[in-house]
Amino acid sequence: MKKKAGEQQLPRVVSAARTTGALHLGNYHGALKNWVNLQSNYECYFFAADWHALTTEYEHPQNIRQYTWEMVLDWLGAGLDPKLCTLFIQSHVPEHAELHLLLSMITPLSWLERVPTYKELRSKLKEKHLATYGFLGYPALQSADILIYKPHFIPVGEDQVSHVELTREIARHFQHLYAEHLVKPLFPEPQVLLTQASKMPGLDGQKMSKSYHNTIGLRADPKTVEQQIKTMPTDPARVRRSDPGEPEKCPVWRFHQVYSSKETQEWVQTGCRTAGIGCLDCKKPVVEAVLAEQAPIRARAEQYEKDPDTVRDILAEGCKNARRIASETLCEVRETMGLSVL
Repeated sequence: MKKKAGEQQLPRVVSAARTTGALHLGNYHGALKNWVNLQSNYECYFFAADWHALTTEYEHPQNIRQYTWEMVLDWLGAGLDPKLCTLFIQSHVPEHAELHLLLSMITPLSWLERVPTYKELRSKLKEKHLATYGFLGYPALQSADILIYKPHFIPVGEDQVSHVELTREIARHFQHLYAEHLVKPLFPEPQVLLTQASKMPGLDGQKMSKSYHNTIGLRADPKTVEQQIKTMPTDPARVRRSDPGEPEKCPVWRFHQVYSSKETQEWVQTGCRTAGIGCLDCKKPVVEAVLAEQAPIRARAEQYEKDPDTVRDILAEGCKNARRIASETLCEVRETMGLSVL
């Protein structure tokens, strides 16, 4: 939120998303919806992390530019307001890269190797060649992304808390190394602003994820969404319309837990167990609720899509604002590390 004269500065929040593909409802419920709520109460900086996308997609970078554009449209469609928050692209603020370089000089290798997701992702993505410095060092880049804005809070899920703790550890290490050159700590240690875990299931009942090929696109065509939900698997016991079922064994029930009222949920529970309703009957309220949620998102995004110059202006202004703050921090870091201009 832009500060007006006489107004007290709001606590600052920084967050980002890797540009690795179109957003889906899991992304919306897991992070983006929370960002929209935060922008009214915090000074928010949200950026498209295209450098982070390169850590795993460096062999196939041809889609990153388009993914970045589509993701920004998703953000604007979901309700992020450039009058309330700063939106920008990571690679357009080169100060991130320089701070990453400087922090890498002081970050022990063992700290990077112990990051939980490092071994986990190398194990999961065996088809990719991830024995690179970029992949090993991405948590240090992530720390630079955060510290360069001196934020008060970082909104993350529980699985990302370790990354914020590494950032705090690097900040403490910097403060300790250069204590004699600092009147006060240069980097405030950011606090975790824990985001409630997404309860958005995938079409198969698992967590919604591109890796599982079970997603519903955030701005997917309504007919596609309807078809996806209508063809979802249900309780295997319901072979015929007259067979009773158990909602807890049905992926559709998890959608009702996200979208349906208590009354509708009770209707599903009773109707399924008594075979009073069929599976298509059960799916109809889910289709209606998902489409109702997507409609305003799609409408806002379409307006921006028709006016690409406005989107470019939003990003240019966001990058300008981000670079102003990042440059100030970087000047302090250079001075502290003996790299000031003669």
